[in-house]
Amino acid sequence: MTYSIVATDRETGAMGVAVQSHWFSVGGLVTWAQPGVGAVATQANVDASYGPRALDLLRAGAGAAEALDQLVGRDGLRQVRQVAVADRAGGVAAHTGEGCMDFAGHVLGDGFACQANLMATPDVWPAMAEAYAAAEGDLVRRLLAALDAGQAAGGDVRGQQSAAVVVVAPSGAAWERTVDLRVEDHPEPLRELRRLVTLRDAYGEAGEGDRLVAEGDHTAAAARYIAAYELAPDAIELEFWAGLSLVLLGDTERGLEHVGAAVRRHAGWGELLRRLSPEDAPAAAEAVRALGL
Repeated sequence: MTYSIVATDRETGAMGVAVQSHWFSVGGLVTWAQPGVGAVATQANVDASYGPRALDLLRAGAGAAEALDQLVGRDGLRQVRQVAVADRAGGVAAHTGEGCMDFAGHVLGDGFACQANLMATPDVWPAMAEAYAAAEGDLVRRLLAALDAGQAAGGDVRGQQSAAVVVVAPSGAAWERTVDLRVEDHPEPLRELRRLVTLRDAYGEAGEGDRLVAEGDHTAAAARYIAAYELAPDAIELEFWAGLSLVLLGDTERGLEHVGAAVRRHAGWGELLRRLSPEDAPAAAEAVRALGL
């Protein structure tokens, strides 16, 4: 009752999985990934244990096909399972049980597998594969391109409800995620998921700004905060820090407009402004005076 993609980016070594379904909180069931190990999608009549068990096998040295064969071979309900695995070397494997509801199937590509069941048309998984192979950009955006193509080809016969995307690095601690975003319940989960990916990028810029502030480089930090706000202009947090950054860089009138707008939306931003030290934000005192706070 789901369509998904697992993939390994051969250039960067990143691995990921993305999914959409008319089912509440599908990401918590389907998506599994671990840095330096692989990515797994387990769906149809879901056995969530396929995720951690497949990752255990990959970590122990099995390739995607071997890991999947072992799991499916021991499963008495394999005829109603759909599972896909991508390993760190770019190997992929998928299983679609003969009992999965039409339309159901999968396709393997270079470093990726697309799979779907209970679809409106049999064009969903081929369209996903074509879109992923043609997409540009980082892995998360290529995964989202595949989901969008699946939806455009008909998607889940019941419609849309939830979506998720997970991307992990080629190495790192087991708990680390480069991207880990879910839309649990939404009339347009794919559009909302794209919004969250953009917001994540914006907060990544702001996080770099925070790092530069800690190092005492407020000018470089200001550029990061402004870039963050430009990516997500509806985010009040990012507007506040971008405003202070503009004041610091001499664009006082425009900066005060943004800081004032944040304060008007929530008075707590005015209280924060008064609490900021020169080490935190050199322009804070000037903004307090100009705004009469």
